[in-house]
Amino acid sequence: MPRSLSLAIATTLWLACGSGDAPRASAPAAVDAAPVSNVPPLDATNIVSIASGSADHTTLVAALKAADYVTSVAGSGPLTVFAPTNAAFDALPTGTLDDLLKPENADALRNVLKYHVTTSALAAASLAEGRVLAMANGAKTEIHRDGDAISINGAHVIASIPASNGIVHVIDAVLLPPAK
Repeated sequence: MPRSLSLAIATTLWLACGSGDAPRASAPAAVDAAPVSNVPPLDATNIVSIASGSADHTTLVAALKAADYVTSVAGSGPLTVFAPTNAAFDALPTGTLDDLLKPENADALRNVLKYHVTTSALAAASLAEGRVLAMANGAKTEIHRDGDAISINGAHVIASIPASNGIVHVIDAVLLPPAK
């Protein structure tokens, strides 16, 4: 895929998530420095590359790294990823994100991240009212639709970006899996 097209996709994601004028929360420094093992070369238009190119998804990318889940989301797919913005992570109860990002909580973080992924590429048009999705962590969730407005567990889809290995639906809240 031409570099100009991948730049256009990344720009679309950036524009869909905000003007860039608002202050951005940065991911915790300790997470940014975390090594990422076995990361394949990223195709410029796959889900991880799109998220990495978005200033509004630095926390999501840091969480993917901390949970050693980059390779799975960068894989061949097809995948649908419901990608929370930095503001969505900031809205979590105080201490929740910091606790999840601790190395000893990598499994719990991976479980939360897997609750944002389903193993098929689902365009917005296929996210019908009442559709139940099986998420990568084994839990299920339901889509709600009001006209063109789509939500999943109360999180609203604010943009949809096709990727080479699926689709990214940008959401305004973090999906928390049901308690077991």
